[in-house]
Amino acid sequence: MKEIVPTPPAIVHNEQHAVLGLFQKYVVPSYGRFELVLARGQGSHLWDVNGRRYLDLGGGIAVCALGHANAEITEALVEQSRRMMHISNLYYHEPQGRLAQQIVRHLAPGKVFFSNSGAEANEGLYKVARKFGHDEGRFEIITAWNSFHGRTLAGIAATGQEKVKKGFEPAVSGFKHVPYNDLQAVRDAISPATVAILIEGVQGEGGIAPASADYLLGLRQLCDERRMLLFMDGVQDGHFRTGRFQSFQRLLEGVPGADKFLPDGVSMAKSLGGGFPIGAFWVREEQHGVKLCDVLGPGTHATTYGGTPLGCAVANRIFEVIERDRLADNARETGAWMKAELEKLAAQFPHIIKGVRGLGFMLGIELAENIPAFANTGKVASLNFVNRLHDAGVLTVPSGTHVVRFLPALNLRREEAAEGVALIAGVVKAIA
Repeated sequence: MKEIVPTPPAIVHNEQHAVLGLFQKYVVPSYGRFELVLARGQGSHLWDVNGRRYLDLGGGIAVCALGHANAEITEALVEQSRRMMHISNLYYHEPQGRLAQQIVRHLAPGKVFFSNSGAEANEGLYKVARKFGHDEGRFEIITAWNSFHGRTLAGIAATGQEKVKKGFEPAVSGFKHVPYNDLQAVRDAISPATVAILIEGVQGEGGIAPASADYLLGLRQLCDERRMLLFMDGVQDGHFRTGRFQSFQRLLEGVPGADKFLPDGVSMAKSLGGGFPIGAFWVREEQHGVKLCDVLGPGTHATTYGGTPLGCAVANRIFEVIERDRLADNARETGAWMKAELEKLAAQFPHIIKGVRGLGFMLGIELAENIPAFANTGKVASLNFVNRLHDAGVLTVPSGTHVVRFLPALNLRREEAAEGVALIAGVVKAIA
């Protein structure tokens, strides 16, 4: 039989150029990839095909909650795969029920739907909002500028960044964007069709920008007054990254009136599976006299792979490890130490680092404008800085044109954080 696509040649010694060649020939070029070919990982370190080691402070963009090649995740995968990897959602299985129970326990009474990704989790929230407001003709969702809610057509319509929308018009209708942390802007944007507000507690793609306590409390009050739903996208800033399960729990600590704050729905993914693809959204039990957690009844929403026994077994094990090893406290304490050290660096080199943002293990450094070393490179400052960090042996994630994100594993050790800070300092000094 004639081969339609020839068998790919073997990769001898995993040479970098061979791997790059495979991608260039066979993989859709929809990503702006760095020219690093990674071969293996262990904990908070990765090695490329040439054997060079990198400290991973990007965490697969906030995914690798327990680092790389974690033995307990592997054990959960092996144990569950020997029992049952997949059944459809036409049937029940214990791992999904237990995982939903864990999520509800960390939030409030309600129910959980499982998906495969954060974008899909947000899609579910859009459908909850539309179903809730359907009989009144309400469907519009207000989101924030600089937000990011996924790459589906509805996700890019919800996202408050024009760059992700270009070339995919006409946009899915029903989304309106307003400035972040601006309560009056939300009030002014409400129309008779508005049914919900969706925000991130800490904008990740938008430059590590936390919501203020007044903003969160004001949004809750506004939604209560206008019979609207308040949703939070916890895909990147959730799952203990800020030092609490969800970012709003950390942002509102010790704030008067915060005990009354609760969103109506929360999307999640990334660290939930620690590298295994799984997403979810939680919906509170009741709101505005409606059994909100039951709005999506049989036949209204579905997925083939969401909530498989394998994915749920991994996510359950991650919950166990995070609680047993008090990794939320580690994110809070080691993250605070890292932030303080980076602030010292910013004070020493204000012409390179304009400021430091974030909390827990969701940190960012904002680079100064017009850094001479980056002139005439044809790349924005954040990409230039990330590339310099690669040369130094550190992996991070750009966020916009002038912010570099740090989203490490929740079990990052203090000595590893110190290693990272020292390498970052060396890069800053070299640029200066």
